[in-house]
Amino acid sequence: MEKMIVELCLLLMYLTGWEEDSRQKPDEKIFRAWKGYLFEVLNKLADEKMIVQFQNTKSVTLTEAGKQKAQQLKDQFFSEKGANHDKW
Repeated sequence: MEKMIVELCLLLMYLTGWEEDSRQKPDEKIFRAWKGYLFEVLNKLADEKMIVQFQNTKSVTLTEAGKQKAQQLKDQFFSEKGANHDKW
């Protein structure tokens, strides 16, 4: 169950996130999301290199690996071919 919670939080971050210009590299885009999730979940995603957390901010940055994993989860849960409603 814990793995599913972590995956669903990553998916929600992806679905509710936004793309913006990087503050370090203005020509680079980054994908951000609010970090209103359990600290344990955020820490697990950070340990797995799916997100980057910053101290004293209310948002996280999804890494390329995090965006790819979230896209796979989106396809798994929302596409007709990949839908497995038994998981719910």
